[in-house]
Amino acid sequence: MQLIAYSQFTDARQIVSLDGLAEASIGRDDDNTLALPSPFVSRHHAKVVIDNGSYYVENLGLNGTIVRGENVPVGSRVPLSPGEEFKVGEFSVYLLDQGEQKAATTLSVRRRDPLAEVLELECRIHQELLHRLNLRTIEASAKDDPRYVAHIREHLRNILDDEIDDIEDATGWAIVEDFVKRRITDEISFGHTARPRQDSVFSDATEIADHRSEEAVGRIVRVLRNAIGVSGDRSRLKQDLRLVDDKFPGQFDRIADQITGGLWEHVVRSYITKEILDTVLGLGPLQDLLDMPNLTEVMVVGRDRIYVDEAGVIRNTGRKFLSDEVVMTVIERIVTPIGRRIDQSTPIVDARLPDGSRVNATIPPLSLSGPLLTIRRFAEKPYTIDDLVEFGSLTPWTARFLQSCVAGRKNVLVSGGTASGKTTLLNVLSNFISPDERIITIEDSAELQLSQEHVVRMETRPANVEGKGAYTIRHLVQNSLRMRPDRVVVGECRGPEALDMLQAMNTGHDGSLTTIHANGPEDAMKRLETLVLEAVEMPVRAIREQIVTALDMVVHLSRFADGARKVTHISEVVAIDQDVGNIIVEDIFTLNKTGRDSRHGLLVHTGYIPTFARDLIAKGLLTADSFA
Repeated sequence: MQLIAYSQFTDARQIVSLDGLAEASIGRDDDNTLALPSPFVSRHHAKVVIDNGSYYVENLGLNGTIVRGENVPVGSRVPLSPGEEFKVGEFSVYLLDQGEQKAATTLSVRRRDPLAEVLELECRIHQELLHRLNLRTIEASAKDDPRYVAHIREHLRNILDDEIDDIEDATGWAIVEDFVKRRITDEISFGHTARPRQDSVFSDATEIADHRSEEAVGRIVRVLRNAIGVSGDRSRLKQDLRLVDDKFPGQFDRIADQITGGLWEHVVRSYITKEILDTVLGLGPLQDLLDMPNLTEVMVVGRDRIYVDEAGVIRNTGRKFLSDEVVMTVIERIVTPIGRRIDQSTPIVDARLPDGSRVNATIPPLSLSGPLLTIRRFAEKPYTIDDLVEFGSLTPWTARFLQSCVAGRKNVLVSGGTASGKTTLLNVLSNFISPDERIITIEDSAELQLSQEHVVRMETRPANVEGKGAYTIRHLVQNSLRMRPDRVVVGECRGPEALDMLQAMNTGHDGSLTTIHANGPEDAMKRLETLVLEAVEMPVRAIREQIVTALDMVVHLSRFADGARKVTHISEVVAIDQDVGNIIVEDIFTLNKTGRDSRHGLLVHTGYIPTFARDLIAKGLLTADSFA
């Protein structure tokens, strides 16, 4: 038996033999059997114990040893099977039989740098394709021309014919493993939303028409799902994805002998063809990520790190661009069709994709990590208040209370941190506005999806190349007051427009809504003061009076360590404290949570009755015993 360890940071690999040993120590110090120099590894971190032919991992250090996704308590040991992975600091360690089949041995050696050789192969094929075809000059409409796509496919097929026999076993197995793992995670993600899995827009049925090979891949996927223990339960998405990350390598090694030479070649050809076509005609490694229904954020950090936010959890996808030039090409493909430009003179761009996704791109010299791209995606079908109740963001009673407040024309400020769900909640609340009212929405990038008919949507515009022609949120808020609005909904107050929003709320536009970045209801009041001061110099007391007379309530959201987004405060903006001078914010509902785990917390009534309750009762939106 061997222990093979590789660093997730540097891809450095170490191998030690367990032959003749009763135990093997693992730690930072050199006197260990397997020395792992890292500040994240304890001096004597763990040990592998061999007892009557069985293998166990015993945790010795406080930095933690993870087996099958669970931390092993200090002093405890758990059984370990050949081919199984355990984690020590940033190192993944595998127990492997030296006498296993070539397939498994090849896979274990290949893990020293999981997909680096695959990337080199793709770069080589991409460069050869560029040599044969001047793809840099193709027009955006080319991807919609089947003749042109077929032409590229033919050249790609010829290149693969020349390359396929020279692909090393390690590289091919890396491709096969990544292909099967992607198929499993795709099925999990689409299964959790009851949406059918979509092939790439550049898929060609004739290119992958080997039905027997496809059926074989399907069988392998089903076997691995069962072996990994994927539940398929929609409420266990994060747990299922974590199981795949933890258990897939070991389980795949066990079934590697079921992959024949013909299936191996079929998968390698299909994988490379799709990757290259996505790069040439689409958005590269982002192409199928943007089709995944559970991803709310896609974050590119240079060419070699692509992260996603999936069900509230950020993870590294392991995917990479072929080069910084390809990243820049993808950014240009995103922003050019919507009339935006990005270059060294304009190194930052905010844009919106046709599906409503929000895009921010930042390139050197402002970015020191290479081209950066962040795509915020939104649900194809807007969330409803019932969805938020089902997710646990609200309780049924607080949902009805917020509905009553919006219908009763109360001015609401939604506050929270980045990615806490402010825009989602604002969209849900906006849909409680009567269809008889004229609504004007103002946003940097249009994201709100209101169901009412009489909605006027406005979006800001950046300056042109001459630095002229910019229209900010403040310009649009001022203009909206001349458009006879019943309600004004501003996507986010982040600058001097806060003053104009408060004035709109104070001049007959009751029931208006907006959001703000803040850490709590009281902090939201202080931030509003600061934003107003950006617009005009006036006494703080006067600003606070504006806020108190304009706003009725604050709804605050938080994002928790487990990825959940919840409303933590529903508060009333009451008055100004005559002694201290601060704005008094009284909590109506607060989240009764325990520790960092949000799952067990519930919004509970504090006992405070808002001063506007009488008005809502008079309008028939609440009953006299609603707060009993």
